[in-house]
Amino acid sequence: MLIAYFDCFAGISGDMTLGALIAAGADPEQFRDKLAGLGIGGYRIEIGRKINGYIEATDVRVVLDDHHHHERRRLKEILKTIHKADFSERVKQTAERIFRRLADAEGRVHGSSPEEVHFHEVGGVDAIVDIVGAAICLEMLGWPKVIASPMPTFHGYVTGSHGVFPLPAPATAEILRGVPWRKLDIEGELVTPTGAAIIRELASGFGPLPAMTIVSIGYGAGKSDFGIPNVLRVILGEESASVSGSGPEGVSVIETSIDDLNPQFYETAMERLFAAGALDVFMSPIQMKKNRPGTLLSVICDPGRAEAIAAVVLAETSTFGVRISRWERICLDRRWEEVVTAFGKIRIKIGERDGRVITASPEYEDCKRAAIEHGVAVRHVYESAVALFKAGRL
Repeated sequence: MLIAYFDCFAGISGDMTLGALIAAGADPEQFRDKLAGLGIGGYRIEIGRKINGYIEATDVRVVLDDHHHHERRRLKEILKTIHKADFSERVKQTAERIFRRLADAEGRVHGSSPEEVHFHEVGGVDAIVDIVGAAICLEMLGWPKVIASPMPTFHGYVTGSHGVFPLPAPATAEILRGVPWRKLDIEGELVTPTGAAIIRELASGFGPLPAMTIVSIGYGAGKSDFGIPNVLRVILGEESASVSGSGPEGVSVIETSIDDLNPQFYETAMERLFAAGALDVFMSPIQMKKNRPGTLLSVICDPGRAEAIAAVVLAETSTFGVRISRWERICLDRRWEEVVTAFGKIRIKIGERDGRVITASPEYEDCKRAAIEHGVAVRHVYESAVALFKAGRL
């Protein structure tokens, strides 16, 4: 399993997240191209490098036109912008969940409903770019499982659209309820509301660096000087049984039997289940009571996601209930290599056991993209990548 460990030793913000994910391997030009699908103007993205506390980090800046600095938006308007954009369903759903988490926190702080909240700082173009951009970058990295370190403590005051507030900002504190903190006690805003919402929604857990084989490391630059390296570190790696010494891993399986749902609705249900963090979703034909043909919907997920996954099943299908069971599974150790074909770079997913390659297959999305760009059949790209990989093993 691919893991992205967010080492928030100096906190987290939206621009730090983008910088770290791009430095960890998300392509900056594809990032810009995909963001253009938002259909909003008034900004440009500058991506560069800077030294921050003796660490070179990727610096992402969303530079706004003057008339966009004080723009206000409600949640409904933001979500409409996201959902009409040319993104995958999982990117849209991920960005929506992050914004809803922000709206819920702001609503609790100011005594209003999420729908009534006027987003100020977090509703600007820069925050939309940060949140949607984070989802886009994770998609480019293959949707790794996100784990984060505890948040560092900090203190002081911050001035916002509503006045002067203590740090952590009230919305940040609300969002990070239940998340562990470690003592650092820096004066200044280390964790912004946008950064808090991103990591709170994406992370499946908070703790130390898990056992993994490291693939890449990215540093994202912050903008302030706190006397420490103000960077976010993202460590991308493959969880490996040979490294961790683990045997079977536990997963939850959510199932329900359905015989009265419009078959067209299964597509949306599956997309939203994957967006909610499902590891796999599949459907099997079954015969139900009164001899009616039906469908068994099965979803595999991390145990910590079971409740959220069940909620999606109940919302998106006609079922009145689900069954949740705990299973164990054994997976091949997985890692990635890259081959350079006549159609461009293609990632190869390699499955190993006890250090021996068992299987290898080109990443379909890479093959599809290359096939479209070069006007050839997907199988030609796929076969070319397989041949080059095998040749490199001889």
